[in-house]
Amino acid sequence: MYLDRHMTLAMNLAKLAFNKDEVPVGAVVVKDGIVIGQGYNKVISKNSVSCHAEILAINEASDLLKNYRLGGCEIYVTLEPCHMCAKAIVDARISNLYFGAHEPKTGAIKSIDQFFDRKDLNHRVSYSGGYMEEKSSELLKSFFKFKRKK
Repeated sequence: MYLDRHMTLAMNLAKLAFNKDEVPVGAVVVKDGIVIGQGYNKVISKNSVSCHAEILAINEASDLLKNYRLGGCEIYVTLEPCHMCAKAIVDARISNLYFGAHEPKTGAIKSIDQFFDRKDLNHRVSYSGGYMEEKSSELLKSFFKFKRKK
């Protein structure tokens, strides 16, 4: 199934982020079952608050398609997106979001806000979460436990 394959790729990207001392989040943009963009957090290495996994994956997909609009695309992310990333997903016109772990501090889709459910948005994104949630949560917990020990 596509969902498992794409979430596994996103998890592998999150592990890359972990190994590069970045918060372990990975994202994959898919069109017609084919990966067209991928990213993992690079906030620290790029010295930019905008270098979240989702933004980088969207940028790569947009570059490939030569269009900032990604209609008909799906995004798979290991962690519930924040407001910045949720807005980017809407603005890119991505059709579906699948995410792993819920983010109780900054999750803008279900946890602290239901951003995609706003009536004033000019684009609707279908979404569901909890995919590979345990693996994603464990990776994040391990990362922050490691950081606290430093």
